[in-house]
Formats: sequence, structure tokens, C-alpha cells
Amino acid sequence: MDLEARKTKLFKHLSWEIRDKRVIEAMKRVPRELFVPPAQRDFAYDDRPLAIGHGQTISQPFIVAMMIEALDVKESDKILEVGAGSGYVAAILGELANKVVTVEIVPELADRAASVLSELGYTNVDVHLASRSTLGWMADAPYDAILVSAGAPSVPQLLLAQLKWHGRLVIPVGSRWQQELTKVTRLPEGDLVERLGACYFVPLIGKGAWNE
Repeated sequence: MDLEARKTKLFKHLSWEIRDKRVIEAMKRVPRELFVPPAQRDFAYDDRPLAIGHGQTISQPFIVAMMIEALDVKESDKILEVGAGSGYVAAILGELANKVVTVEIVPELADRAASVLSELGYTNVDVHLASRSTLGWMADAPYDAILVSAGAPSVPQLLLAQLKWHGRLVIPVGSRWQQELTKVTRLPEGDLVERLGACYFVPLIGKGAWNE
């Protein structure tokens, strides 16, 4: 099966599972094969995670779609992504939102993501090298929504503090080996927490999350 046939098959499957068709259309416009190493490109549209080096992965397309759908992105939103990895999720968010800020702790991945995003013309996406002493990116806070592409032991208060009121945070929460995808809506009367299902992500490193 060639790449285009694999892509058609993937998005047919996702269209059955994801209700927000804006998410599907945004994902179709992003060439996932450019965000994976050359040796993995034949598998770019398989519905599974793929290794991108440095112990990191590009997430399974279904999980990406589910997380972005839960984020309830609006065209006017400014969004923070924690854990840029390949830059693939930031590109999809860039298709949907006004501004995307994404941070990555591995310098080589941050450089690569910035390069690919620039080549593809995503002028509304900024890539920053993440600090190991904190989480997020305070310089551009507050955000309408935050998506975390790594698993945390609990919901980090440092990230919630970077949300606007009524802002949404989607994050995997649990152990290093299994997490539950969690959505938190920041409300003045108390945060609304929703559980979205089991998942597995690499650990989130930084203050308020896991140590090395």
C-alpha cells in the first residue's frame, strides 16, 4: 500500500471516531511524513506512534485527534503545547488557532521541529527550548488552551496558572507507564476535571512533574 492509500485509510478511520471534522481536515493538511525520520516515512499514516529519536515518539494519530478535539480550539485562540517533539501537533494546532507556542526539552528535536515548521510556512507557530527548572512558557501567558504531549504524575499547578479563566488544559496524568488523558477547565468557582481514557506518553520532565 502506498503512502497516499495509507493516508486515505487512516482518515477514513479517524472520521468514524472524531466528531469535530475541523480537526480531521486540519490533520489532512499537515504532511505527517515530513515530521518523522526518513526510515519511518512509509509508516507515517499508520495509526500508531513512531520513534523520532532521543527516546521520544510522534504520537498515534487517533490520540492526537482526540486530544485536539478535547481542547476545543477556536480560531482566535493562543495555545501552548508542552512537548513539541517532532512539531507535528504544533502544525495541526497552527491550522486551527491564531497563535501557537510550543516548547521542547531536547535541543535537537526543538531545532528540527522549528526547521520543518518554518519550511512548511507556519508563521503562527513559535518553538522554544524548554527549561528544566519550570514548565510551560510564561513569557506568552496567559493562554486560551494548553496541550501537554507528555505524561505527568498530577495536574501541574504551574500550567494551570498559565491559563486564562475558562481556559482548557489537556494532559496525560498517571504513572510513568500508564496515564489517563485528563481535561481541566479553569473556572473561578473551581476547576472542572474530565477523564477521557487511558493512554501512554513519555514522561513530562520539569518542576511540578517528573525528575529525570
